[in-house]
Amino acid sequence: MLLAAGALSITMMRAAMAAVAAPTMPANQALKLLLDGNERFVTGKLDHPNESPERREEVAKGQHPFASVLACSDSRTPPETIFDRGLGDIFTVRVAGNVADKVVIESLDYSVKHLGVRLVMVLGHRRCGAVIAAVAGHEEEGDVGPMLSELRPAVAAAKGMAGDPVENAVRENVQLVMKNLATSAELSAMVKSGELKIVGGIYDLDTGTIEMLKN
Repeated sequence: MLLAAGALSITMMRAAMAAVAAPTMPANQALKLLLDGNERFVTGKLDHPNESPERREEVAKGQHPFASVLACSDSRTPPETIFDRGLGDIFTVRVAGNVADKVVIESLDYSVKHLGVRLVMVLGHRRCGAVIAAVAGHEEEGDVGPMLSELRPAVAAAKGMAGDPVENAVRENVQLVMKNLATSAELSAMVKSGELKIVGGIYDLDTGTIEMLKN
């Protein structure tokens, strides 16, 4: 009897997990919402959606974001602002240099498998302070070593490229993070099946625009 009850409990748990993990919306639709919001931000014609007390009460009962954004912790790059979105719309992970260590990957994995997100955007930005430090090669005691070590592969990949070394490293970092996410044990199967889309962009601090990068 106890075994039967236990089996039923596991079945119910799996069913609940499957219901929660149902896609919030298709990846292409989610990307359009983000880019439309960014266009409103750039032009100053903001809608400020989902910021009402009613929305706050709604999402207090549970979250169902339509996209995840891995962004830099730079104070000038808040995803909800630059995409003109509100409470519960975006599952945001922010860390200096928008790098993807194990904790970041597991956080994004949670948003995909348990919250129904089907679009993950890696968002770098121009003149990123973390990338500037990595390009400069700071190695002195007391410097933020773990963060810079995450950025060294991008700096190495950009070495010898024509143009600005920081700009090049910013782009390479986004591309490498996208690749790491797409091949991670947590997310790779969904990427290969086409169920999950991972995209990359570069935010311009001066204009507010986002340049989408090719996969």
